[in-house]
Order: sequence, then structure tokens, then C-alpha cells
Amino acid sequence: MSENEKNAAQDGTSSNVLDKLSVETSNKNLENIGVELLPIHTEGTVHAKRIPGNFRKFKWLVASFWIILFVGPYLRWDGQQAILWDLANRQFHIFGLTILPQDIWILAMILLFFALLLAASTAIAGRLWCGYFCFHTVWTDVFTWIEEKFEGQPNKRQKLDKAPMSFEKIRIKAPKHLIWLLIGFATSFSFVAYFTDAIDLWARLFTFEWGSVETTTVLVLGFATYFFAGFLREQTCIGFCPYARIQGAMIDTQTVVPTYDQDRGEPRGRMKRPKPGEEAPQLGDCIDCNLCVAVCPTGVDIRRGQQFGCITCGLCIDACDSVMEKIKKPKGLIRYASLQEFTGKKLPAIWKRPRVIVYSFIMSFAAIMIVWGLLSMSPIDVKALHERSPLFMQMSDGSIKNKWTLKIVNKGAEIMHARVHVTGPEGMKVDVADNIQIQPGNVGTATLFVQIPRKQLTDTNTPIQIHVEDVNNPQINTTYDSVFIGPKVR
Repeated sequence: MSENEKNAAQDGTSSNVLDKLSVETSNKNLENIGVELLPIHTEGTVHAKRIPGNFRKFKWLVASFWIILFVGPYLRWDGQQAILWDLANRQFHIFGLTILPQDIWILAMILLFFALLLAASTAIAGRLWCGYFCFHTVWTDVFTWIEEKFEGQPNKRQKLDKAPMSFEKIRIKAPKHLIWLLIGFATSFSFVAYFTDAIDLWARLFTFEWGSVETTTVLVLGFATYFFAGFLREQTCIGFCPYARIQGAMIDTQTVVPTYDQDRGEPRGRMKRPKPGEEAPQLGDCIDCNLCVAVCPTGVDIRRGQQFGCITCGLCIDACDSVMEKIKKPKGLIRYASLQEFTGKKLPAIWKRPRVIVYSFIMSFAAIMIVWGLLSMSPIDVKALHERSPLFMQMSDGSIKNKWTLKIVNKGAEIMHARVHVTGPEGMKVDVADNIQIQPGNVGTATLFVQIPRKQLTDTNTPIQIHVEDVNNPQINTTYDSVFIGPKVR
């Protein structure tokens, strides 16, 4: 911290970013149009210090969810890959359930649910996604943890970065980069393995049978992981991710975010014993140790208020609490708090906040639709397209004939042998293939003719039911309601 910043902090005011950048602040236009230069870290790579704490434990716990990315492709269900996006055949398999393009609305409901979950969590506690769950945050955390194991604490890493290139520097840094590349490869390989059989993908790797799409995807995604998590780090969040820029639309005065209690902490200053006859300075609880800045993965000084680069991970809270504990002062100088709390108003319960209620209502609707869709999803689906030209044919014996094109969808994992029968008026004749073979995940077609004596027709439209069932498994069946079209009855 510069001398000016220290003086400003001791005066109870934070230094102005516009001043640091030598921007003319007397220009009234800047104030009128609300221009604000966001304070972000621009002084090289952030080497954050790691200290234990509750939020650090929580970060690792939540981050462990991403282990499923590497384990998921190897899960098996009925002898097949349990989770598989089969783009070639336009099928999505998940634990024996096959979702076809006509069921894509379920995927839309899932996306709607998680989009609203993101909005609701942001409205409640800021960028929870960024701080704990975002894959870039997690990967960067792992990468810097590995870096610390090979290169030491932040001061050693900074010194090593500034050192000229030498054999010793390469010897220290090479293992880290090798492991980063391996993680990048594991990440990209696991991603691709969700779109093809993982075991087969390994086998084809060692026999050099990968296609250009697989090879390109693995290489590009692997190096992107290595580059973004290993080198760009917090700059990805600040310079590339759009979510940081739209979060302002999701939070309000009731949103709790990591906040520095300025009334309690200022004026800040180092603790020192006054000399005999010297009056002790009246200082706040902040001892200006800068540990809250040192642990921040994006280099934010939370004492300057909520900022663009803050991902609300809470690590500054861990740091400050550890210091408060050592100097025997109450914890919570930096804590999750809302603007409303600092104005002296009581924060309403989460379920009484209008924004949360609206988000929760839409999420509940999406969740219900997802559950209903999955529970009611049949392994067979049928559509009967009535011939429109002509709508009906009059036969030589006076009976009326209609024609349909049947489209039978096999959503199962086995070949289906479908059988069709139709129920309707008495005397009805049906002409359709006895056995319709349909490959898994594919659509089978058949032509259906139904002929009804004219005397049995009492209306222009006569309801009929088209039943389709799997010959080998009659429990798999469905019924399609249609109408038999005839001439006007006189």
C-alpha cells in the first residue's frame, strides 16, 4: 500500500481510483453521467496466500462436486455408458433413460431451473457461483495449490517470477507445468468422453484412431484449461466473464456480500504500545495487516467496498477472523452483510423477499415439469399423420378407406418389434405391416389403411384408436387417438 493510501485509510477514507489514475475528478460531466472506474488488480499475477478457515473448507467441499466430471464417463448402466450425449444419433442417454430431440423441452426446463437458481442465489448472497462453484474458480484454485506445493509461498513465487531464466528456475517450474498440462488433458478428455464411449475413446487413443474433431477438441480445450486456469486466472473473471458485469442487476440492498465494517475498523492502524507520556492513538479494530488482501484470489481490497473483482468467496473473512482471534477482538470485522443491515434495518426472511419468491416460483414450476416429464416419459411414442390428399377414398363396395403414415419412436436401448392394431366401429378392416422393426433411438415408419363400411359411419369424423405395442415386451405400448374421415352423412 502506498503512503497516500495509508494516510487515507488512517483518515477513515479510502483512496480514490480516479486520483491514482490521474483522472480529472472536477469534471462535473463525470458525476452527472455516473462514470465510475472500477478498482481491479492490474499489477501482475495474483499470488494469493492460503490460510485455513471455514470458507476455505467450504470451498474445497463444494469444489469436490467437479470430481463427477472425471468419474461420470465411466459409470455404466445396463452395460452401456450411463451418461452419453450421442450427437450422431441425436440421443441423450442418462441412466437407462433416452431423451430424443422431441423431448428437448425437458432440457429447456433444466436450463431454466438452473438459470433461475443462479439468479436466486445471487439475489441472496452475491456471486456464490463465482466464489465456490464456477469451474474456472475451482480449476484456478487447484492450479495455484499445485503451484504453491512446488514453488512455495507467495513471496517466493513472486521472487521466482522476477528472477531471470535459468536452469534452476526451469527445474522448479517444469513439474508444475507438466501437472497443469495433465489436468488440462484430463479435463478435455473427460469432456469429450461424454459424447462418445469413454472406454472406446481410450482404446482409440492408444491405436491413434482419433478423428479430427476429437483430436482438435481435446487439444484446444486442454490448452485452454492450461492457459486460463494457469496464467490468466483472475483476469478471466475480470476481463472475459460477462456474469461479473450483469450481477448488478441481480443484487439489491438486501443481498448479503462480504463487507468491511468501516465504522468498526476505521481509522485503521498498526497496533503499537505508546511510549511513556504518549497518548495512545484512537484506532479502529483493523490493524492494517493486509491479510484480507493477501488471501484474495482476485487481489481485491475489500476495505474499499464491494468491487467488480470480488467473487464473494469469503476468504477475506477467514483471514480477518483469524487476525481478530489473535488480537482478542470480536470476529466479523469483515463479514457477509447487506446494505440494509448497515442502515439499521432488519433483514427480512428469505422467503419474504419478492425477488426470491418470484425466482422460487419459476424454479418450482420448472422442477415440477422436469419430474413430470421424466416420470411420464414412455419408451415408445407414436404419431399418426393422416393423408390429406385425398382425405378418404370410396371403394367399389361403398366402404370408405383412410390412410395414415405412422411414425413410431423407439426410446429404448434394444431393437423394438412393434405391432399395430386399431379399435373403432364394427366391421372395420385394418391393413398394416405385422411387424415393424425399429432400431434403438430411431423412428420407424409404416403405412396404415383403415376401411369402414359406410353404413357404420354416423358422422363425418369418427373417433378411432391406434394401439402400438412392443411384441417382445407388451408392457411397452401407447395409444394414439385419431379420427376416421368420411363423406357427409345424409
